[in-house]
Amino acid sequence: MYRHILVAIDNSDCSNHGIDMGVSLAKEFGAKIVGNHVYAARLHDMRFQQMESGLPEQYQREDELERQRRIHDSLIGRGLQLISESYLARFQERCRQMSVQYEVKIPEGRNYEELIKDVRASEYDLAIIGAFGLGRVSRSLIGSVCERVTRGVRSDVLIVKDSAVLAGSRLLVAIDGSSSSFAALDKALALSRALGCQVEAAAVYDPFFHSVAFGSIAKVLSEEAGKVFRFREQEKLHDEIIDNGLMKLYAAHLERARAVAADRGIEITTSLLAGKPFAKILEFLEERSFGLLLIGRFGLHYCDGLDIGSTAENLVRLAPTNVLVVGGGQSRVNDVAAAPEAKGLPWTPEAEAMLQRVPPFARGMARRAIEELAREKGYSAVTPEAVTEARRRMGM
Repeated sequence: MYRHILVAIDNSDCSNHGIDMGVSLAKEFGAKIVGNHVYAARLHDMRFQQMESGLPEQYQREDELERQRRIHDSLIGRGLQLISESYLARFQERCRQMSVQYEVKIPEGRNYEELIKDVRASEYDLAIIGAFGLGRVSRSLIGSVCERVTRGVRSDVLIVKDSAVLAGSRLLVAIDGSSSSFAALDKALALSRALGCQVEAAAVYDPFFHSVAFGSIAKVLSEEAGKVFRFREQEKLHDEIIDNGLMKLYAAHLERARAVAADRGIEITTSLLAGKPFAKILEFLEERSFGLLLIGRFGLHYCDGLDIGSTAENLVRLAPTNVLVVGGGQSRVNDVAAAPEAKGLPWTPEAEAMLQRVPPFARGMARRAIEELAREKGYSAVTPEAVTEARRRMGM
């Protein structure tokens, strides 16, 4: 699954847990692993120069300032490099213990910039970084370096928050029907096979947003405008078709996930949840014990220019467990036969014309609901009678 792994190292607890996790993955998958610690000598030089004017008078002579600069350069430059080498010693020892091929890097510069540059240039397929560094404070949701690196790369990023051991643990995959979410499932199944993990897939649909939106619209529409808009009819359409359609759509995503897993000889459990996606996933994580959450970098609403989707961003910040953000792009599971879906019924021109009266945002779900009723009634095609029966059943 992974052939080239980076671990960002800063001697924090999260970083040290990341070393253990990264070395274990490298051992399991036969990957090469790189430990990278960035030190910022130039930043300290700049800070020293900014403080020169505030030094006591005896240090203000040019010859004395020059001597102090040389001392500072020696202490900071060499000192920081020695610290970096000490930080990397633990990483090297773990690699030797596990007989894993490794390399160390000690670049100078801004930590997040150098890490992003290394990920892009070296084409790692996994970057491991601690959620928090040495500068963590009590109200931190996530460290600035972790956030910037996660946003700045497109490889998979494992954000380490605790010392959970992956082998034999339970993995949760968030499924929303996007290629990224199925790429996350792909990685979960590979971990399951390699490490004996149990996989659970959760899909969350949100029927409440549209209800809130309809309530908001109702407050501002006049009685006349409501009639023109056919507001009550639209609201009924929403309740009977959109909510039910969303539920069925996300249930189908889970069915597909089960089929993909079964195709690889792995049985997974699934959960269909209703609510705001990131909030329900958080509740789910808090109610159960998982070693890792796997999420796609982007969801179904991806557009050019995004660096991470909103659900993924919230979960990276707030999830109580380790998080694997799986990079965008197509997953090979997209080529695996999904759960079979019923082929759409043909529609008569008259029935199609009636469907056009449904608002565009609800038309797809209305089509599926009407076809479902037509099959129940034994129709071989969707006719005006089938559409009328569907409207009657929904009280419209």
